[in-house]
Amino acid sequence: MKILLTGATGYIGKRLIPLLLENGHEVVCSVRDKNRFSIEQFNSDKISVVEVDFLNVKTLKNIPEDINAAYYLIHSMATSKDNFEKLEEISATNFKNYMQLTTVKQVIYLSGIVNEQELSKHLSSRKNVETILASGKFQLTTLRAGIIVGSGSGSFEIIRDLVEKLPFMITPKWLHTKSQPIAVRNVLQFLIGVLGYEYAYNKNFDIGSKEILTYKQMLLQFAEVRKLKRTIICLPIMTPKLSSYWLYFVTSTSYKLASHLVDSMKVEVICSENGLAERLNIKLLTYKEAVSLAFQKIEEQNVVSSWTDAQSSKKLLKGVAKLIEVPKYGCFKDFRIEKIDDEEETIQKIWAIGGETGWYYGNFFWNMRGFIDKLFGGAGLKRGRKNASDLQVGDSLDFWRVLDASKRTKRLLLYAEMKLPGEAWLEFKILNNELHQTATFRPLGVLGRLYWYSVLPFHGFIFNGMIKKLAKKQ
Repeated sequence: MKILLTGATGYIGKRLIPLLLENGHEVVCSVRDKNRFSIEQFNSDKISVVEVDFLNVKTLKNIPEDINAAYYLIHSMATSKDNFEKLEEISATNFKNYMQLTTVKQVIYLSGIVNEQELSKHLSSRKNVETILASGKFQLTTLRAGIIVGSGSGSFEIIRDLVEKLPFMITPKWLHTKSQPIAVRNVLQFLIGVLGYEYAYNKNFDIGSKEILTYKQMLLQFAEVRKLKRTIICLPIMTPKLSSYWLYFVTSTSYKLASHLVDSMKVEVICSENGLAERLNIKLLTYKEAVSLAFQKIEEQNVVSSWTDAQSSKKLLKGVAKLIEVPKYGCFKDFRIEKIDDEEETIQKIWAIGGETGWYYGNFFWNMRGFIDKLFGGAGLKRGRKNASDLQVGDSLDFWRVLDASKRTKRLLLYAEMKLPGEAWLEFKILNNELHQTATFRPLGVLGRLYWYSVLPFHGFIFNGMIKKLAKKQ
C-alpha cells in the first residue's frame, strides 16, 4: 500500500515509519520542513518526503493523489497556548478536503480518550478533529489513547523528572485523577493492526492497558521500577496555574504544554471496552513493563523519537533553510581555533556535547543560564538530548536545536531556542586538523547589544575552556 504519514517528525510518526517499511508499504512522509527530516536514516527506496503545511492550502498539492491510506497524527497542543483548537480545526478541515481529491480509502487518526461530559480544551479539540475527519468521503478509524508510556514521550519524561529529582513531593489534588496508560509499543501495534482492517472502518476504539491507575500511583510505580523510595502528599490548594508552574520548573516540559497537561489531567480517561486488542492479538503491557522497556531503550541508546522532536521556536517554523546559513553581517561573533590532538576523539566529543555529558567547561555557568532561561519562559537545559552519542538534524539539545550534523563534512551547527533579545548560533567545524568554534549572535535592538556585552566576560573563559577540552586528547 502507498501510505501518507502526517506528523512524520513527531513522537509517534518517527516510530511508525520503520514498521510500515518492514511490512512492505510505500511511505510518503508529510513534513513542514524537509531540512528537519532525513529519509537516509531509514535506508529504503520505499520512502519519500513531501513538504506540506496543513495550515496553508497551497502546499497540499505536493501530496500525491494515488495514496491508499493515510495516518493523521497532527496535533498543535504544544505550539500555541491560546488558539491551538482553531489551528487543529483548520488543519483537519484542509486535510479532509484534500484527501477527498485522492484515491485514499482509509484514514487512521490517533486521538485522545473522550468519555467524560466535561472535557479539557485539549480533548475537546481532539473530539472536534474526529468529527471533521468523520465527515470525509473515506473510511475513518480513530484510536483514542490516554497517557502514552515510552522512552522520550512527554508523559514519561515528566514523570521521570518528578520521580528522580524529588524524594518528597507536595502535589496538586489532580494526582488522584484516574487514567489508563498504554505502552507506546502497544500504540504502534494498534496503528499497524487497523491498517486495511475492514472491521475497524468508520469506528472509534479506546486503547489502553488493562490497569486503571491514578497519576499518584503511576509516580509511585515508576519509583518502584527505578528502586527509589518516594513520598507524595496531595494538597487541594494548588490552582491550575500554580500546578502548571510547578510542572514547568521541575520538569523539562514547556509552560504551554504544562498548561494543557494540567487542564487534561483533571479529567478521567478510562477506556470503554471494545475487544480490539484480542481481535488484533495484541498483548497489552502493564505500566511497570512499559516503564522497564523504556529504560531498556534508554540504556541501549536506542530512543527513536522524543516529545521535543516536534517542539521548536516560532522562528524555526519558518524553515531551517533560512537559518542554516549563519549570518555574517550585523552580528557579534566569538571565533576560536584550536589544533586537534585526535580528530576522531574530537568528533566524538562534539557529537556527545550537552545533556548528561555537559558542555565540557564552565558547566555551572551553563546551568545558571539554563535556570535563567526557565525563569523567562524558555526551554532551559532540562530537555537534554534523546541519544548520548548521536545527533540528527532537528534534534533538541538542551536549549539548542540541531540545524546541521554531518560527520562527513565534520560540522555541527546549533540554533538557540533560549529566550534572547536576538538570535544565536553555535558552530563546530573541523578544517585541516583544526577545530573552528564560532558563537554568532544577531542582536535585536539596543537590548540585544547590551545583552552581548553583559555576557562577554563569561564567553572569554567558557568558550576558551570548551574548545581546549574538545581539541585536546584525554
